[in-house]
Amino acid sequence: MYGNTSFGGDTEKVTLTPEQRQTLREDLASVAARTRDLLPGEFVVGSEISDGEAGPRATIAVQPPVGSVVSAGYAPEDPESATITADERDDLAQGIAASAALQVKQVMGDDPTPTAQ
Repeated sequence: MYGNTSFGGDTEKVTLTPEQRQTLREDLASVAARTRDLLPGEFVVGSEISDGEAGPRATIAVQPPVGSVVSAGYAPEDPESATITADERDDLAQGIAASAALQVKQVMGDDPTPTAQ
């Protein structure tokens, strides 16, 4: 699952081997790199893997030049699915980049003042 919504019921805690955790870390780094490619340099992109009640949780966050941080999370449902597929990586990167760009647009409004004439 990714996002902030859990669609399942109560589940057992997922435990990953060091190799599975490393694979998840590499997948997350790939999402962060792809997100950086999609956004201008003024956007700061970061990622982390933390341990939660249900197991590891991968989080990617973008700090736009103005506005609030935008983040998305991914939690494997079981050790066998502890990877983020290529399609999911692209989807996450594009989604978080679009959300961060929208955040800037909402803060700036529809009538920005030109900086030079």
